[in-house]
Amino acid sequence: MFGSSVQPTSPTVAETGPPVRPGSDLRCRFCGEPLTTTFVDLGMSPLCESFVSADRLEAMEPFYPLHVRVCDGCFLVQLPELVAPDDIFREYAYFSAYSTSWVEHARDYVEEMIDRLALTSESLVVELASNDGYLLQHFLGTGIPILGVEPARNVAAAAVERGIPTLVEFFGEELARRLVGERGRADLVVANNVLAQVPDLNDFVAGISLLLGPSGTATLEFPHLLRLVEEVQYDTIYHEHFSYFSLETVTEILLAHDLEVYDVEELPTHGGSLRVFAGHRGAHTPGPTPAELVGREHERGLRSPGTYARFGEQVRESKRALLELLIELNRRGASVAAYGAPGKGNTLLNYCGIRTDLVEYTVDRNSHKHGMYLPGTHIPIFPPERISETRPDYLVVLPWNLIDEISAQLAYTREWGAKLIVPIPLATVVEPGEPGGR
Repeated sequence: MFGSSVQPTSPTVAETGPPVRPGSDLRCRFCGEPLTTTFVDLGMSPLCESFVSADRLEAMEPFYPLHVRVCDGCFLVQLPELVAPDDIFREYAYFSAYSTSWVEHARDYVEEMIDRLALTSESLVVELASNDGYLLQHFLGTGIPILGVEPARNVAAAAVERGIPTLVEFFGEELARRLVGERGRADLVVANNVLAQVPDLNDFVAGISLLLGPSGTATLEFPHLLRLVEEVQYDTIYHEHFSYFSLETVTEILLAHDLEVYDVEELPTHGGSLRVFAGHRGAHTPGPTPAELVGREHERGLRSPGTYARFGEQVRESKRALLELLIELNRRGASVAAYGAPGKGNTLLNYCGIRTDLVEYTVDRNSHKHGMYLPGTHIPIFPPERISETRPDYLVVLPWNLIDEISAQLAYTREWGAKLIVPIPLATVVEPGEPGGR
C-alpha cells in the first residue's frame, strides 16, 4: 500500500518562487524564547537545491536571508522558517545513493543495528526522511520489516523502484498515531540527517516518542555544532537546515518528549556528526559517553555567548582566504573548475560571490543535475567526464566532507598536474589521490 503512494511530480521551487514565511516573530522553535543574538549573517541566498534550467537563466530567482541566531535560553542555533518545508522538499535534487562512501556508511549502520538491537522478522524499522532508499536497501533480504517515510515524491519513487515500501508524507505526531494504528510501534526509528531539516521540532520529536516501542531505540544523526564552530563550517548553513545542534540541546529537546539519550557516537560524516541513541525515559541504562561529551561542549564554550559572537569574523576570514586564492589563480591564468553540486557548495559560492569568472563550471555524479545551473551563481553543471575533456589546473571540492573519497576519484588528474582546493575552514591546496588532510 505504501509503495503506491508516490504521486506525480509538480513544478520545482525555482519555477514557482515559494512564498516567504512570516519572520517577524523570532522565537526559539524549541523553548519559545525571543531570538536576539546573531550567530552569523550570510546575507541573501537562493534555496540551495533550486537548480536553474537553461530556459530559466533570465528569469527572476528568489533569494532569502541566511541570518542565523542562537537562543539565549537553550542555545539552539537556528534559522527562521522563511519558506515552508512543502516548498523545499516535495521535489528534491539530492539523492543519497550517488555517494559511494555514504552508501557504505549506511551499510555499516544497518549491520551494527541488526546486531546491537537483535532485530528479527518480528521487529519493525521505520526510517524518517528515507530519501532514495540508500539505507533501507541494506535491510532487504534480512526478513526484517521496514518502512520509509519521505516527503519528496521524486526521491521516494527511486526508493520504491528498489523495492522499499515508502510513504510520501511529512512526519509528525499525526502520522505517528496513524502508523501505530496500522503497523504497531517500531523497534528502531531511524532519523539520520533529518532533525536539522524540521521546523516544528516539538511535533517531530513527539511523533518519534509516539512511534517508538517501549524498549525501542531511536537513532538521530546530525552535524555536530561543536565541529561547525571549531572548523568554521559555515557552508553547512542553508535554508533546508533550520537548526544546528549540540548534544546538550538535543538532550533537552528529547527529554521534553520523554526520550532519554543513553549513548552517543562521534562520526566523521558531514564534517563531523553525532549519532545519538535514545529510548523512552528509564528504558535503557545510560552509559558515560553522553555526559562526557556534554562536558567537553561546556569546556569549549558552547554555552558561552562569546563563542557565538566570534564566529562571524571567522567566517569572513574564511571567505577572504578563498577569494584571495581564486583571484590570484585567475591573475596567473590558471583554469579553475569545481567538483560537486551539493547544497553546502551553493551557500559558499553565493556568500563569497564566486561565479563563472572565478570557477568555470562544476561536475556532479547525479545525472538529474546535468545541464542545470547552480542557483544564484549560474555556474553550469556537467558530468564528471568534463574534467578529463578540459583538464583544469585546479578543482574546488565543494563537498569537502567527502574529500578523501573525491580525491581518490580524481587521482587521474595528476597526469596533467591538477591540484584540489579544499575551501573550509581556510582554503588549502592538496594533491589529488592523497588524503585531504582533514
